[in-house]
Amino acid sequence: MAKFNQPDPRNEGTWCWVNGLVRREDAKVSVLDSVVQGGDAVWEGLRVADGRIYQMDEHLKRLVDSAHALQFADIPGVKDVRQAVFDVLAKNGMTDGVHIRLTLSRGVKSTSGMDPRLNVFGSTLIVLPEYKGAVYGSGQLKLVTSAIRRNAPSFLDSKIHHNNLLNNILAKIQANHAGADDAVMLDDRGFLAETNATNLFLVRDGVLCTPFGHACLPGITRGYTLDLARHLGIDVREGDFSLTELYTADEAFTTGTMGGLAHIVEVDGRTIGTGPGTPPGPVTQALQDAYALHIPFTPLPQP
Repeated sequence: MAKFNQPDPRNEGTWCWVNGLVRREDAKVSVLDSVVQGGDAVWEGLRVADGRIYQMDEHLKRLVDSAHALQFADIPGVKDVRQAVFDVLAKNGMTDGVHIRLTLSRGVKSTSGMDPRLNVFGSTLIVLPEYKGAVYGSGQLKLVTSAIRRNAPSFLDSKIHHNNLLNNILAKIQANHAGADDAVMLDDRGFLAETNATNLFLVRDGVLCTPFGHACLPGITRGYTLDLARHLGIDVREGDFSLTELYTADEAFTTGTMGGLAHIVEVDGRTIGTGPGTPPGPVTQALQDAYALHIPFTPLPQP
């Protein structure tokens, strides 16, 4: 499978949600919407497989919490967002192999400007479902380190799952030019933070290591992976880790809703573990197997 998804013709003519059901081709947001005016929005990605939505409760809670942290007015309740997701999926008959991009903006402004007091119409909820495969395929990721640093809390708290993703996009552009799958991003002090799209894990002497949530998004899949490791009796350490510790790791992998757990074979030309063309290491494999078996889910309502 390709490590990025191409357009799927099955998505043509499908329904999405922009404060109500609307055909994908007709879906629009106002030129005065906050997401257009200043990227003033929060988002989540949901994965639908076998009639189930993975970790739906956790994603919806983070969406609403992020909107609250940004002091949105008229934030829809979790129950309302959940129902909008169910309605869109039912309208499309989608039950498997689907990714949903949820976006909640501060809403339409009365006139152009940054001031949230110009937002007088309530928030805008967008639910975009698409047939889409898991990114990264079977793993075998090759990464490069980006010169773009991940935001520190003193600039913009990564615990807010916001739409200001330009630093991540710039890092991805560097990875593209280097012929890599994604980019490793460091924090403001030079320690590992995450990749441009996922959280980062490394295994050293049987210990599962991951960066502190200082400048990385404390991802939902990241948290679940840590819980799984503890349940399996794997030693876990959160800390500050350098690039050298990644280069010399026994194993490494990324975590994210769209990619699950994808193992890394190379960083900046340094081979990780046994390198390209080989299966994941034993810790990564054990966690991949457990993830597939035990990930929490919400079943889709029966028609």
